[in-house]
Amino acid sequence: MTSTTEDPHSTKGAYVQSGEDYSRDMRYLTTRITRDGRDGYPVEPGRYRLIAARACPWANRAVIVRRLLGLEDVLSMGLCGPVHDVRSWTFDLDPGGVDPVLGYERLQQAYFARDPEYPLGITVPAMVDVPTKAVATNDFDQITRDLFFEWRDYHRDGAPDLWPEHLRDEMETVMKRVFTEVNNGVYRCGFAGSQEAYDAAYDRLWTALDWLEERLATRRYLMGDTLTEADVRLFTTLARFDAVYHGHFKCNRQKLTEMPVLWAYARDLFQTPGFGDTTDFDQIKAHYYVVHADINPTQIVPKGPDLSGWHTPHGREELGGSPFGDGTAPAALPPGTLAT
Repeated sequence: MTSTTEDPHSTKGAYVQSGEDYSRDMRYLTTRITRDGRDGYPVEPGRYRLIAARACPWANRAVIVRRLLGLEDVLSMGLCGPVHDVRSWTFDLDPGGVDPVLGYERLQQAYFARDPEYPLGITVPAMVDVPTKAVATNDFDQITRDLFFEWRDYHRDGAPDLWPEHLRDEMETVMKRVFTEVNNGVYRCGFAGSQEAYDAAYDRLWTALDWLEERLATRRYLMGDTLTEADVRLFTTLARFDAVYHGHFKCNRQKLTEMPVLWAYARDLFQTPGFGDTTDFDQIKAHYYVVHADINPTQIVPKGPDLSGWHTPHGREELGGSPFGDGTAPAALPPGTLAT
């Protein structure tokens, strides 16, 4: 017998098979926004709007990369609230519950503008073509790649090299393991359809986290002395680990704060402009504990954990290197504010 549940960051799509592994629906709109506009979507300042949600780790990646590269003036951003229903993410954070650029109440409207019979997930992140108010692409893996490679003419001075040419092959290998075993591994635990499936998922996740603990013991970042997109992709899972995945998804061998290397690494990133200033723990908790009513039927949102540790010294400077290499950090935000 099979049963289905919604993708936790979508209103349609991925499914759980009882007694089997959680399986993420990886079907996305394959059109891309490129320099040459070969798919009908050329890179143009002001033409597109990144729709994200601070709660979602996949969308958080795009928000971080946009800020690191300094694309705020050429790519606007709209933010959905942390809680959605079965139809769609909503713009409930905006005055009147309407996105001020698109005029939409629901992200679903941008997908239906693309295809009135759109059959797949209403997912974030989504890049919306403002003139047509239709989604151009929602392929979260490709969006951040293209922000680096296709939007380079508009990067800020001093933007970091998130894809060093000599590291790209190794990066792909590392990021594939991080995605399958960690980013998606926590969901494999949380949405396992049986004890057997959960046990296997749990073992896979902790094998990968132990590998990362060892890898990062001797290097400041995943690929060496400077930040790359590999770090962006790992960070969004680590940031949610103690707040959500440890308890809600039963990934509870240890807390992140009990893994000395990964905890120091995560703090190092959090304190780097572009990471902590794009992270909203309240929205993260509200999303997972309220939307996943099958896991948390009461929808009670926990008050913890204590977040003060994220701001404590991490000591990772002793490993050498610097986050931006020959580049510079994005401009600092006023204390207590988040990137927009």
